[in-house]
Amino acid sequence: MSIGALAERFGLATHVLRHWEAMGLLTPARDAAGRRHYRAADLTRVAVILRAKEAGLSLETIRSLVATGDPAKRRDILSEEAEALRCRIAAAQASLTVIECALGCEHDDFSQCAHFQQAVADRIGTDAAGSPA
Repeated sequence: MSIGALAERFGLATHVLRHWEAMGLLTPARDAAGRRHYRAADLTRVAVILRAKEAGLSLETIRSLVATGDPAKRRDILSEEAEALRCRIAAAQASLTVIECALGCEHDDFSQCAHFQQAVADRIGTDAAGSPA
């Protein structure tokens, strides 16, 4: 498969695949003229990279994961990333709670709603009056 075909298949720009190759994330075969040819394993690797990016992993972290043959090191990297993802999920959930509170508020100024003020206070670690919790 050509670089253009692979890029189109995943909805990527070709320069993204070239960048990933430069980082060592992809190693496509080359023909006699130097053109890239991607194999089934490359398609799988692109899918893995995209899924990892969706989970919030940086390209450097992904490169470390695919480069290591040490299961313990891979577990350490993934454990750190899992904890970071849990924190991002908790923050997103807290933000969603504040938004849903504002959506359900009948006050002219939703920031004056006691429920909204408590949701914000919970998020920033104070009580509704603004004192540290």
